[in-house]
Amino acid sequence: MATFLYKLGRLSFRRRRYVALLWVLLLGGIGFASSAAPAPPADSFSMPGTESQKAFDLLDQKFPAASAEGATARVVIRAPQGEKLTDPAPKADVQKLVTALGDGPQVASVADPYKANAVSKDGTTAYASVTYKVAGTELTDKAHEALTEATDDARAEGFTVEMGGDAVEAEQEMGGSAELIGIAISAVVLIITFGSMVAAGMPLLTAIIGVGIGVSGIAALGSVLNLSSTTSTLATMIGLAVGIDYALFIVSRYRAEIAEGREPEEAAGRATGTAGSAVVFAGLTVIVALTGLSVVNIPILTKMGLAAAATVAIAVVIALTMIPALLGFAGRKVLRRKDRRKSAPAQGAHGGKPNLGTRWSSFVLRRPAAVLLAGVLGLGAIAVPATSLELGLPDEGTSAPDTTQRKAYDMLSESFGAGFNGPLMVTVDGKGAAAAAKTVGDSLAKVDGVAAVAPAQVNPAGDTAIMTVVPTTGPSDHETEELVKTIRSEATAWEADTDSDVLVTGQTAMTIDFSQTLNDALVPYLLLVVGLAFLLLMLVFRSILVPLKAALGFLLSVAAALGAVVAVFQWGWLADIVGVDQPGPIMSMMPIFMIGVVFGLAMDYEVFLVTRMREAYVHGARPGEAIVTGFRHGGRVVGAAAVIMISVFSGFIMENNDMIKMMGFGLAVAVLFDAFVVRMAIVPAVMALLGKSAWWLPRWLDKLLPNVDVEGEKLHKSLTPPPAPQDDRELESVRG
Repeated sequence: MATFLYKLGRLSFRRRRYVALLWVLLLGGIGFASSAAPAPPADSFSMPGTESQKAFDLLDQKFPAASAEGATARVVIRAPQGEKLTDPAPKADVQKLVTALGDGPQVASVADPYKANAVSKDGTTAYASVTYKVAGTELTDKAHEALTEATDDARAEGFTVEMGGDAVEAEQEMGGSAELIGIAISAVVLIITFGSMVAAGMPLLTAIIGVGIGVSGIAALGSVLNLSSTTSTLATMIGLAVGIDYALFIVSRYRAEIAEGREPEEAAGRATGTAGSAVVFAGLTVIVALTGLSVVNIPILTKMGLAAAATVAIAVVIALTMIPALLGFAGRKVLRRKDRRKSAPAQGAHGGKPNLGTRWSSFVLRRPAAVLLAGVLGLGAIAVPATSLELGLPDEGTSAPDTTQRKAYDMLSESFGAGFNGPLMVTVDGKGAAAAAKTVGDSLAKVDGVAAVAPAQVNPAGDTAIMTVVPTTGPSDHETEELVKTIRSEATAWEADTDSDVLVTGQTAMTIDFSQTLNDALVPYLLLVVGLAFLLLMLVFRSILVPLKAALGFLLSVAAALGAVVAVFQWGWLADIVGVDQPGPIMSMMPIFMIGVVFGLAMDYEVFLVTRMREAYVHGARPGEAIVTGFRHGGRVVGAAAVIMISVFSGFIMENNDMIKMMGFGLAVAVLFDAFVVRMAIVPAVMALLGKSAWWLPRWLDKLLPNVDVEGEKLHKSLTPPPAPQDDRELESVRG
């Protein structure tokens, strides 16, 4: 592989104008296609095989006018001080509000609070449930405006009115500035790392082009492949991260080759052949992690993973072709200004003060056991809170206190009980549904944890009924989850008594099923990702222990990151500093999301560092010397890449959305732990303790595995000229 990539790098260097033009045309063409393509479809959330999804599908079929999967809004009204909503004048105003809500665009129905028994016992608070014909992502601006105008008119009459539900637009404070902050910080770090504006600009340029092509491609194919606008979220985040990383590594290797006295074209070829090989396999590990999300069997996650994997593949190809082309334009301008005036021998000399990577690796070599023990115990201690991990999905009770969603949530809890914020929907399907629903409803009312059961609604055919069940606890409470399990376990007996099918659904039940689905998929996903990556790394490093060490180190860093997330977002430690308004369960997709994203980035750092060690080792360096060589050339690059990623992810902590805040914090601390503790400390310590054993591979397995030559051993031999033949007189003098 190294030889092929060496030739590709030199070809791209020589044909730089054509290569650069090709990528620019590709970006423009796909950008034009995306602008001309139909609008992408709205998000359609589904979980095949779950009871909640079966019930929703049944309701779509039997109650098409009810818009079971349509957006909803809960409008909570509180009377002015000293008045009651049951008084004639306030009641007339509430009826006026209900009428205005029903006249809004895309509204399917509005439940009158006086007919739906939705007025509190003290008469001060009521709520009207608005159901729309379409999902929340398909609501038009006019529908949102009509909802806002109706509530504003009621407020003008002196009522306190707040709204909740997925039909209410979420407040976005940052407006996407987190990505811009990340790019700005990346630029600063790259300039400090390279000391050259030209060298710093290359990774940013290629990463932006790669993400642009990937995201535009997703938009262009959105209507054909049913890819929603949110499918590109993960692709943007990961594409930007790995795009900078891969280009950074190749540019850094090119600078090292130039410093050793090689001509620019030869340096570009060697950089692509050696560092490019590491980029290919680093990219493959990320692609494996992202495509593995399909095992979760949640379509929206599968699409996000595949779209992000395609963007990573584009980032790899751009790094292997466009970076050498840009190096052809830049030449020696990628060096610091002062280094351009030095002679090649002066640049390549290793004398003088060792860099930080050399000093650190030398320290680890002197005290490997102490460094290993400190790193493992430190991360292990941080990981302890993860043992009490509770999964769920953030609800409006965890929103910022000043949002209308949180105010509506609190008003409902105060006046009706916490369960009114997360009612369950029970469906009864079978002949004589009305009588069956009456029997099931009477049984439901006796179940512990049920606050109220609304009268059943029967479809015109009389074969399906739906009932609203209000729990005594909130939607994110553990007791509510246990209630759903209890109802489902007792439903078997009810089905036998009524000769019907009883299913539990609703937003709260869907959230519970979502968490359970992710929890069940976690171990298979982990085994798949780590197993396939282990095989890839075994090909790269020709070793069993190095991939094993890499996988175990990754698990340690993810466990520590989850521990930090639990401590902050579930236990409330440092909540004020991070800006957590309400501690609660950890987002269900957080563990599997972190495994996929962090695994890819962690393996990037592993490959970048250890391939340089492997390269030095196969070229004759002793194990300790190989470790120092890897850190002398790769430590600064990996450190810069990690700082960039931490900065990008940390920007999302400033978001007002707790879910985004949690993801940004979790990814930032995960990269921090993995890059600076696992890869920079534990990895060299373990390598030092293993010595030559680190590179051990059974002879039979060595013959079985194909030699992909990532470290460029074959390339090195092919580029090293053979010794000049001696003439006869020289041979005679030697014999004499």
